[in-house]
Amino acid sequence: MSAERDPTQLHALSFDVEEYFQVANLAHHFPRSKWDTIPSRIDVGMELILSALERHNARATFFFLGWIAERRPDLVRRCLDGGHEIASHGFDHRFLGELGPEGLDADLARTEETLMAAGAPRPRGFRACTFTLTRETWWAFEVLASRGYTFDSSVHPISHPTYGVPDFPGVITPVEVPCRSDGAGGDTSTITEFPVTTMPCLGRNLPVGGGGYLRLLPGGLQRAALRRVAALGRPLCLYLHPWEFDPDQPRIPAPWLSTFRHRVALGRTAARLESLLRTWKFGSLAEVLSRPGAGNDSPG
Repeated sequence: MSAERDPTQLHALSFDVEEYFQVANLAHHFPRSKWDTIPSRIDVGMELILSALERHNARATFFFLGWIAERRPDLVRRCLDGGHEIASHGFDHRFLGELGPEGLDADLARTEETLMAAGAPRPRGFRACTFTLTRETWWAFEVLASRGYTFDSSVHPISHPTYGVPDFPGVITPVEVPCRSDGAGGDTSTITEFPVTTMPCLGRNLPVGGGGYLRLLPGGLQRAALRRVAALGRPLCLYLHPWEFDPDQPRIPAPWLSTFRHRVALGRTAARLESLLRTWKFGSLAEVLSRPGAGNDSPG
């Protein structure tokens, strides 16, 4: 039996719940002060995603922006009704470096309050905007631990101009966090880092786990990369966004590279998700992390 067909192997699927006008790539065209004036299109992607998950009896983690949950608590409840996990994506998609430690604490508190008001349990998982948990913002782990978070999916073990920690293992990894803000002595707590999937190649980690990479890579190449990771015994951690299922969203007069990155292959995202759901067994990040031996694979 091939690794991807192993019924005992559970992989993690996740969705960052945000509108097309909230992506960092297009931030200059959509100031936050204008967000409430822009017609929402989030139902297009959410309907496709939730219907596909139900058909395949799959579960996922939905990293909600608090801004979305505040305006659409019905979406939070629908995800809960489908048996999915609700986690935090912060309130309004700000980079960690912009927030700073005190700002992140306030941002998390506001998002938690909003998610719980919509009916979700207090979130235990977090994913930072644009994977901006880097060595420069490593303090975020201490803030997360102080607020009771148990896992994170914000560290991307690749080289990238905006984010990335290239020397971080591309596997589930415990991160020890000092309990005191000065980091001196005292006890530590642990947050489990569940990075999105990368494929090891010649001493580097190549991004293959989601977003534009799932849309851009040829289907055969992408499947081969994911099969290779699964064959190592590593649970996949894939991510997408609702706006990636909406090829009819408005076209933005942005620079060509920003436009390309945002719009490339939007028309085939739904089919790619169907293929993934037919091929592998998916659950939430918390489900995968709760399995015996999670994170015990070799980072080699």
